[in-house]
Amino acid sequence: MSDKKATLTIDGMDEAVELPIYSGTIGPDVVDVGSLTGKGMFTYDPGFVSTASCESQITYIDGGKGVLLHRGYPIEQLAEHSDYLETCYLLLYGELPNKEQKEAFVDTVTNHTMVHEQLVHFFNGFRRDSHPMAIMCGVVGALSAFYHDSLDISDEHSRQVAAFRLIAKMPTIAAMSYKFSIGQPFMYPDNNMSYAENFLHMMFGVPCEKSNISPVLANAMDKIFLLHADHEQNASTSTVRLAGSSGANPFACIAAGIAALWGPSHGGANEAVLNMLEEIGDESRIDEFVARAKDKSDPFRLMGFGHRVYKNFDPRAKVMKQAADEVLAELGLEDDPLLKIAKRLEQIALEDPYFVEKKLYPNVDFYSGIILKAIGIPTSMFTVIFAVGRTIGWIAHWHEMISGSYRIGRPRQLYTGHDKRDFVSLDDR
Repeated sequence: MSDKKATLTIDGMDEAVELPIYSGTIGPDVVDVGSLTGKGMFTYDPGFVSTASCESQITYIDGGKGVLLHRGYPIEQLAEHSDYLETCYLLLYGELPNKEQKEAFVDTVTNHTMVHEQLVHFFNGFRRDSHPMAIMCGVVGALSAFYHDSLDISDEHSRQVAAFRLIAKMPTIAAMSYKFSIGQPFMYPDNNMSYAENFLHMMFGVPCEKSNISPVLANAMDKIFLLHADHEQNASTSTVRLAGSSGANPFACIAAGIAALWGPSHGGANEAVLNMLEEIGDESRIDEFVARAKDKSDPFRLMGFGHRVYKNFDPRAKVMKQAADEVLAELGLEDDPLLKIAKRLEQIALEDPYFVEKKLYPNVDFYSGIILKAIGIPTSMFTVIFAVGRTIGWIAHWHEMISGSYRIGRPRQLYTGHDKRDFVSLDDR
């Protein structure tokens, strides 16, 4: 039990209510309000923005200080010294792997990258102009119809097999969604390539040619996956946990996470950056749009600047900026019209007193949007790539919950509808 307590005094109630206060390793204390139900009361917290919905050991964020830790390791250190699959191991198992453990993990993921051949027929049921996220929701959810041997959520081995399959097959399904939309044949995975190289091979390769993936582009792609791997209890992760709390199979839970990520307020930020750049259209109009962004009465907003969580700076942005600069140099795209607009906006955001004072710095979505555009990935695929990277975070949180004690999620409500009333027959209405 907690030694610290909060005392809640409620009008009309004779006795005050004592509520335990718990402290985590770091971060704000939490007040346990569970006993209020027995008093006939609930708390009211729209969006759950002041509610800790679970206990977790995976990721910690301090938005005020610009801190993002995965299992205690700063994201900057992981981005500099690690890679995506090693970070996947860390998130899933809680510790960094030794050399043998990493090799075994990478080998296992690599050997699960192919999908059941019958899944090819699923794609033919979609229109060619279907949004790739719509396809992802359907196909990932359908994995539960093919892999019956990993649906027993009470079995540790089954959970691990499901985790391997999802990490491995998400890039394959994502690339298939793109290939289907442009009418090109699907590319089988190449087990001789790294995770990021293989994704680019399946995205842009053709059967009659050998894929030659630039190390610079593969590194940038790996960084995008790594920097999006997890972000604590966001909307999609909370959705995965809520779906999982009902006992749903892991493939269905991840499909639910994909659906939540699809929302433009969550996973569509880097796509919105490119849409904004296209709206600006030309360098000569930058000052006009910057002025509009400063005008509170104008609905226009610069996308990719500032962050809802990070109040000072996004710790992922510095890493992504370096990768963006390397990609533009590698591809010789410094004179691309949209990317020139982006670079000019970046300079303004870092130097203009208005943006500096309001801490509207370029965030990870700004730079990842630039990278994906430069590589040649269409904006409709941006959120899909976010989903590929975030899959490990969803799985880690799902696995953490299922491995411990949990109860089905059941948020309450403040009811403001009609009181009880009697039914009136149709003739008397």
